[in-house]
Amino acid sequence: MLRMVVTDLDGTLLNSDGLADKPNIDTLENLAEHGIVRVIATGRSLFSVNKVIADDFPVDYIIFSSGAGVIRWSDKQIIHQRQLSQPETQNVINEFIELGLDFMVHDTIPHNHFFYYHTISNHNSDFYRRIEIYKAFCSPYISGVEFPNGSTQLLAVLPNNPDLFYALSVKFPDLKIIRTTSPLDGDSIWMEVFPLDVSKAYGISWLCSKEVLCDIKEVISIGNDFNDLDMLELTDISYVVSNAPNEFLARFKMVPSNDENGFSVAVNDAFANFQ
Repeated sequence: MLRMVVTDLDGTLLNSDGLADKPNIDTLENLAEHGIVRVIATGRSLFSVNKVIADDFPVDYIIFSSGAGVIRWSDKQIIHQRQLSQPETQNVINEFIELGLDFMVHDTIPHNHFFYYHTISNHNSDFYRRIEIYKAFCSPYISGVEFPNGSTQLLAVLPNNPDLFYALSVKFPDLKIIRTTSPLDGDSIWMEVFPLDVSKAYGISWLCSKEVLCDIKEVISIGNDFNDLDMLELTDISYVVSNAPNEFLARFKMVPSNDENGFSVAVNDAFANFQ
């Protein structure tokens, strides 16, 4: 029996203009009529989610910041959150500085749209574009600044070089390293550092065991990017929209793109699979 549908947000549920088309809204409302829990799993912070999702959007839970937090949408209660400790945060800062990376350190939930930034490059346009977007919420990192409460995550902006990403990832075996394609230029790699038990998959598993009380075999997922990989591997029935990377199209069931209501096609197909 299908109990839960989990979808990525940008590039999956939303079209290229950042909007949810009516067929997808209708599908979400139809899921509620069948008693199926609707979950969005996104890399966005809660602040960023609120820029594109209305208070009455037809969803039950949102896994945000790539799994660092979970909010129940009906009453806007944050019901789960994780963060890096102060020593973990400082150790990653030190390592990133030694590696010569351009990076950001995000405050703890629910204020993780605030961040400090450190850069040694004048050529990282994606990095500076993000600073411009969040200029009201960010400050330069000054050596000696402490994070007594820790941080939600650190984010380094890298060129589109997967080999570099993986070479850097192995330097942090005790932390969760998530690869995300920059939503700003669609090319740069965002290397996101979280506690080891943070990911969209962990968020889904937490909901299954603590809130929804269902088996993971009763869950489907729909995604489009590298930060969706762990949730796509978690669920037995997983879909990717056709605008996903080629290596995903070869591994998971493909549905039409996010501009062609691929989310609704996936849900309809899932209903058939669970009958």
